[in-house]
Amino acid sequence: MGTDIHGGIEFRHPHAGTDYYDGEPWVTAMDLWPLYDETDYAAFGLLFGVRNYVGFRPLAAGRGLPGDLSSDMRSTLGSWGGQGEADGASWINWAELASIDPATRPADFVGRVTWHKKSQPAIRRSQLVSRPWPSAILSTVGEPPADLDSAPERVEWTTDGLVCTYEPLTVGDVLGPTTHWPHVFAVMKALAGRFGDDGVRLGRGVRLRRTR
Repeated sequence: MGTDIHGGIEFRHPHAGTDYYDGEPWVTAMDLWPLYDETDYAAFGLLFGVRNYVGFRPLAAGRGLPGDLSSDMRSTLGSWGGQGEADGASWINWAELASIDPATRPADFVGRVTWHKKSQPAIRRSQLVSRPWPSAILSTVGEPPADLDSAPERVEWTTDGLVCTYEPLTVGDVLGPTTHWPHVFAVMKALAGRFGDDGVRLGRGVRLRRTR
């Protein structure tokens, strides 16, 4: 089974709660999918505690759907209100996302190794690694460069016909420029400039999908 994430970005209307505004307090800004179209369990675990194999402390696990969810978002996520991993829904605001320390590391792993044959660059395999590295990984990718566990950025090397890449597992790496998350965050940050850090939030649902 694989896991997909869906949702959207909302902002709180600046006139919500006033006598001259009778609309919904929260307004849907846009769906998530034009900005984010990946399956990355490290990010899912960090943000929402979904398939948290890496061991990050989740920022917004199992909150369910907000009671004041906008009608557009509710039509998308309203059936995803369960609290289980497969059907759960949650939300997180920009104030929480903006306060993340990018240097934070998970409890269980130090990095992720990806490798592919030089002759088949499209077929990639990936494995999380702890310290010390598991012998099964070393037998596949060979001895990595020295002091790799403390590397501040991705490192690439070749061995026995393989191209290998090590990426450290920090918040900054999991949500960084090689992922789709910066697109999501750029929109939320721009909206927060108008509606406040607590006035912009990301609502999401996750579901399992069958994989072959």
